[in-house]
Amino acid sequence: MQSGLYVGISSQIALERRLNTIADNMANMNTVGFRATEVKFDEVMSKTRNDINAKVAFVTQGNDYLSTRSGALESSGNPLDFAIKGDGWFALDTPAGQVLTRDGRFTMKETGELVSVRGFPVLDAGGAAIQLNRAGGPPEVGADGGILQDGVRVGQLGVFTADISKGYLRYENSGVIPAENPQPVVDTISTSVVQGYVEESNVNGIGQMTELIQVNRAFEGIASLMNDSETSLKEAIKTLGGSR
Repeated sequence: MQSGLYVGISSQIALERRLNTIADNMANMNTVGFRATEVKFDEVMSKTRNDINAKVAFVTQGNDYLSTRSGALESSGNPLDFAIKGDGWFALDTPAGQVLTRDGRFTMKETGELVSVRGFPVLDAGGAAIQLNRAGGPPEVGADGGILQDGVRVGQLGVFTADISKGYLRYENSGVIPAENPQPVVDTISTSVVQGYVEESNVNGIGQMTELIQVNRAFEGIASLMNDSETSLKEAIKTLGGSR
């Protein structure tokens, strides 16, 4: 009977973890370039003491991973807004080091440096800050990320790839710091840059609300089962105690 309580507790911990990720996803539905967080749960098998053939399935707290689904592209008409088609990320130089992001809303400083909405330098494929000509014409960016001003190539947007499944940390809203070092994208056919567009969040609001209802119902159901198990345990103790 106690195993049932332990299984219920492990399930509730897992459901709470999923509830937190749903809340974070919903809060970032309108965050440009945001990738939704999902959680993978595994079972941990434990044998009971009295019966070596009986098994009890406990649930782990879960491992976070990012949804790889791309968000919709929205036209902004701003020549300094960019989006990526395919599996790639822009890179920013931040106080935490190199951060990857799908948020391509960039601006140009008085010095000509290309920066993010938070003022972090945008990096090229070599990891250097991108410097534009403030006095030059509006930049034109090709699918490969190459930047032209007045017909002259002045730089290139760095597009990087990283295996996020190996682990990552969130940085602010739409940024991630992968456990593995990101590498410049070389396949510009499947991964390309689009100028004048931004990528919306890939959070499916209706899907998240449906899952929220399911998580709440599951939590309530497990709580009810735990109460029934505890009641049965108390009754068993009373019965065994009264039979002596």
